[in-house]
Amino acid sequence: MSKKYEILLNFVKDLSSETPNAETYFFVKKNINNYIMNIDIKSKPIKDKIVEVDTKIIFKDKDNSEKKSHFELTYTSLVKIVSELKDKKELEKIFLCDVQNEVYPKIEKIFVNLLRESGFPEIKSGKKIDFEKLYNERSN
Repeated sequence: MSKKYEILLNFVKDLSSETPNAETYFFVKKNINNYIMNIDIKSKPIKDKIVEVDTKIIFKDKDNSEKKSHFELTYTSLVKIVSELKDKKELEKIFLCDVQNEVYPKIEKIFVNLLRESGFPEIKSGKKIDFEKLYNERSN
């Protein structure tokens, strides 16, 4: 079975690390375990069979403390659909699962690097994200 899509290119669209001051940095360093990662995936048709897929990762304080840092990455993939697909569900699965499984290792590497270079070298790669499971949970 041949692939139904081809990733034409990827790039970092937005990359942000915000820690307002040293006091906040020390507070966050001590409480980084309270931070959670959210992933948001959006797709937008560009032209015939070409779609822009944005994968946005936000790492933020789940307790929403007064002293907090904010980390965010938007990674864009330009995807060309190479087979005849009419079913919207099949397209959704390509953008939310297949493309993500292919690009996420690179996204994770960039994001962990951002955290390390922002003064949090103790942050390691997280557990593997099961995009298939997330997609199925979303569909039910």
